[in-house]
Amino acid sequence: MSDIKNAIAQGKTVLGIEFGSTRIKAVLTDMEHNPIASGGHTWENRLENGVWTYSLEDIWGGLQDCYAKLREDVKSRYDVELTTIGAMGFSAMMHGYMAFDKAGNLLVPFRTWRNSITSEASEKLTNLFGYHVPQRWSIAHLYQAILNGEEHVKDIDFFTTLAGYIHWQMTGEKVIGIGDGSGMFPIDSSIKDYNEKMLDQFDELIADKNLPWKIRDILPKNLVAGEKAGVLTKEGAKKLDPSGNLKAGVMVCPPEGDAGTGMVATNSVAKRTGNISAGTSVFSMVVLEKDLKKAHEELDLVTTPDGEQVAMVHVNNCTSDLNAYVNLFREFAKLQGMDIDDNTLYGSLYTNAMTGDADCGGLLAYNYVSGENITGFNEGRPLFARRPDARMNLANFMRAHLYSAVAALKAGNDILMKEEGVVADYFYGQGGFFKVRGAGDRVMAAALNSEIRMMETAGEGGPWGQAILASYMLEKEDGESLESYLANKVFKGGNVEKCEPLKEDVEGFDKFMEDYKNGLKIERAAVESL
Repeated sequence: MSDIKNAIAQGKTVLGIEFGSTRIKAVLTDMEHNPIASGGHTWENRLENGVWTYSLEDIWGGLQDCYAKLREDVKSRYDVELTTIGAMGFSAMMHGYMAFDKAGNLLVPFRTWRNSITSEASEKLTNLFGYHVPQRWSIAHLYQAILNGEEHVKDIDFFTTLAGYIHWQMTGEKVIGIGDGSGMFPIDSSIKDYNEKMLDQFDELIADKNLPWKIRDILPKNLVAGEKAGVLTKEGAKKLDPSGNLKAGVMVCPPEGDAGTGMVATNSVAKRTGNISAGTSVFSMVVLEKDLKKAHEELDLVTTPDGEQVAMVHVNNCTSDLNAYVNLFREFAKLQGMDIDDNTLYGSLYTNAMTGDADCGGLLAYNYVSGENITGFNEGRPLFARRPDARMNLANFMRAHLYSAVAALKAGNDILMKEEGVVADYFYGQGGFFKVRGAGDRVMAAALNSEIRMMETAGEGGPWGQAILASYMLEKEDGESLESYLANKVFKGGNVEKCEPLKEDVEGFDKFMEDYKNGLKIERAAVESL
């Protein structure tokens, strides 16, 4: 306790703050990367005039409340005031669109990654670049605004992501971590910067609009992990901590996206390694050894925080329908006078599911609470189906829903691994889907036919990953790579559980997927009919 108090007082700490879609969280660590205090703020995006957004008041009020709660946590735990920090960094959900004029005014409300209003721009840019540009990418939002003839476009002096915006306000620097930048505009990993050819192509594409800027003029500058990205200014310190206790001059690392901080938090930045975050939605990422042969709508290309190419499969639906069925059994238990806690309820249902048939006995489920881009659905209808001769029992029923939760993810990864020949030595898993060991991890191992690893520290999440990036900037030795820093100084000796794919599970999941793909006609009929 005394050591921690002294470290806080002397500024021998590191701070990571991440803006998630429902929560802003701050994690303060010591110089050995151990979390010592935290703060949080719950928030929600809102739909205004057809656009999912957070207001500037939401952003700054949320950040200040989050930091204030961190200060309170430090004070209550250690009886010391937080006045200085060794290094800090900011991260946020990737993509989206924040455009500013020369005076620094926000020209239109923040358009978040959640919006699906850029389909025309996404399609045209994908065809132009020969490189998949998802709707949520910043360049798709910019080009759609141009196609729409929006008045504000001519006044743009700078556009960035949420993390890039916060960093700019904290330091005065218009920069971005390359991982976050890779969700704005395609990256050329050989030069660790935006793709020069595609920048030229974009300028040629909009030349007839006679805009007063070129695309290079308004994008933030890319920085890789370990580079210095400025210091906390007096104005920035006051914005973060209106109480005035926090001193200016703190070193700040490049702002990153939540995908990048997730890779860091799961030690997944080396080539041939991957990570999976599985909760309400699910995405997987694999660090590539070489470029893909062609563009695929199902695959997004981003980068690690040090600029290596990553293939991402992003799926809208994962555990929501599964949780709904678990809650159904909770209701039944209550009718019988039983109050079962979550650990027991999920544990018993998931564990029993693994005693079922490897192919789920002919049962079929679709977990599409919303649309699913991987399989081509703009809307979803959760449904369960079976043949008359299917082996209907509780184990097969729950196993079918566990399979359904990751079936679309498997479809995307089958393209990556079977068509593109990408190899992943293992995936680190995190999120609610993995809460029952021997169930979620075993199902995921079968789906991807890959080893799944679980680590204790992954639960600290994105803000802890951003704090590690700040530590790397502060402590890195000459020539020390991010991969080496994580392996030798952060995760060395950490407790890791491994789950190897079982042959019968892999074969069973493949058989389930045959029915799943054939049954997509049922799902389409449900969308059209219900």
